[in-house]
Amino acid sequence: MDAMKVIPIFPAPAEGQSLYESHQKIYPRSVNGLYARWRWAFVALTQLVFYGLPWLPWGERQAVLFDLAARRFYIFGYVLYPQDFIYLTGLLVISALSLFLFTAVAGRLWCGFACPQTVYTEMFLWIERKVEGERGARMKLDGGPFSLEKLVKKWFKHVLWLGLAMWTGFTFVGYFTPVQDLGLAFLQTRMGSWEVFWVFFYALATYGNAGFLREQVCKYMCPYARFQSAMFDKDTLVVSYDTARGEPRGTRGRNDDLHVLRLGACIDCTLCVQVCPTGIDIRQGLQYECIGCAACVDVCDGVMDKMRYPRGLIRFTTQAALAAGAGRDAIWRRVLRARVLVYATLLLLLVAGMMFSLALRTPLKVDVVRDRAALSRIVAGGRLENVYRLQVMNATERPQRYRIAAEGLPGLSVASETEASVGPAESRWVAVRLQIPYGSATPGSHPILFRIEDATGESRVSEKSVFLVPR
Repeated sequence: MDAMKVIPIFPAPAEGQSLYESHQKIYPRSVNGLYARWRWAFVALTQLVFYGLPWLPWGERQAVLFDLAARRFYIFGYVLYPQDFIYLTGLLVISALSLFLFTAVAGRLWCGFACPQTVYTEMFLWIERKVEGERGARMKLDGGPFSLEKLVKKWFKHVLWLGLAMWTGFTFVGYFTPVQDLGLAFLQTRMGSWEVFWVFFYALATYGNAGFLREQVCKYMCPYARFQSAMFDKDTLVVSYDTARGEPRGTRGRNDDLHVLRLGACIDCTLCVQVCPTGIDIRQGLQYECIGCAACVDVCDGVMDKMRYPRGLIRFTTQAALAAGAGRDAIWRRVLRARVLVYATLLLLLVAGMMFSLALRTPLKVDVVRDRAALSRIVAGGRLENVYRLQVMNATERPQRYRIAAEGLPGLSVASETEASVGPAESRWVAVRLQIPYGSATPGSHPILFRIEDATGESRVSEKSVFLVPR
């Protein structure tokens, strides 16, 4: 049999040819406009919350603190325990549904305006522009030979970047260690090893992602860019280039007649490419790299104003509206379509349910653990005894005194202390001995119920367990 000819699936590269394209650094041009102002407003809002919350006092503590060592989480007036994990689950589900809803309505608004990667990239780019200059100056500086000016500017920029990154890392750890204690320990160089690690880890992540990786995180590392198409449809508002109006593109004078030149509104200035933080050309259509920041919309509107053309050559619109030439009213009528209504209804129900649950939440948690060292025993007086350990968790910030009772068997009584004091936002293990008259219950396992309530009777918790009667 003749030898089978093997055809390679991936042809070998030619001599001197690389299979990998080297990364081309992107130098986004600064832009002014409506969406740029909105973007900076979200930068200010998100960072005011992030940097400010750890310093916001709430009584004798900070307003938001996740105390991992004590396994308590303080969120304003709420004290949560690991047993309240259901609220975190609800918050994550609400966040996911919110993302689905916003994406179905208006694409990647989260990515373009509020994502931490976008926010910190904007902040780092602002520092870079202030130190090295605008786009042309930065390109010239990077492409030029080594000089004292280049050394000073690069050094100063990275010092400012590292300072911002370190403050970000410090703030992040301040959500898990009281920030004032952390600051004092930091100044006295006596922080714990885990605190040092996470301050520098988060600082390094911020420095690397916002200073160097930038758009590569959005294009290659973030999974949202890959599955966003599953949440888009033809009625989703996305940044779009109006091909029918813009083509054929070409240069011209401000007073030239487009009909005579047979040109569209696009003057091919490429400013929409120069301001794009991911380096794409929006004129090539919708691309997964587009984060919806609308920088190209702002700069194109500015060019249209200078050329005395109507705005909106690049704008937020839908693919259906572009294809049909529909106006703004038709676009907004399609916003309330089936999938949007489903997302909005589910989101509203979940938010209402979570708020209702928090409002009715009992600030008392109890876990019941049987004492396995002595499952059942006969004590003085001819009574049968089981021993339990109750973890009583006070989810208020006031000291509480709790009453302990049990029911479920004839003659069942609490032979140990029937009250327990627990400090504010603390938990305490309480040994509880339950007894029944010997012979009053058949051998086996009998369900019982512990009832724990505070002195006022406002907070009550019932926990199931079993009482063992030996054969």
